[in-house]
Amino acid sequence: MALKLDLPAGLTGTAELVVGEQHTAPRVGSGRIRVLATPVMINLIEAAALAAVEQSLPEQHQSLGTRLDVSHVAATPVGMRVRATAEVVGVEGRTIRFRVRAEDELDLIGEGTHERVVVNLERFDERVREKAARGVREKG
Repeated sequence: MALKLDLPAGLTGTAELVVGEQHTAPRVGSGRIRVLATPVMINLIEAAALAAVEQSLPEQHQSLGTRLDVSHVAATPVGMRVRATAEVVGVEGRTIRFRVRAEDELDLIGEGTHERVVVNLERFDERVREKAARGVREKG
């Protein structure tokens, strides 16, 4: 039976953080300047998308990020708050599409699109276990 998602366009989620040293480019290996690292901004955007939809998914299902197309257009210094927002713009089959943006206290710092696919946790875990076992056999 095909999964039917009942997620209306317009659902939104947010995630926030205050930029600390652990969020900077030198700490995560994405540069040398002590500003919010792009991978951390991406993580925050994914957290906002999760906040938008996870509570509305069927039991034993979860969404997984599959595509992200964002620009990171402004630097955010340590100590400044960042807020990411994700808005559902469409659902097709098991795929949820989002419009995403991230802002600090002064500027838009990033925006773009994000897609997540909804999976059955039991079937997904089974495929991962099978792949892990196959990897062990092929290495051995």
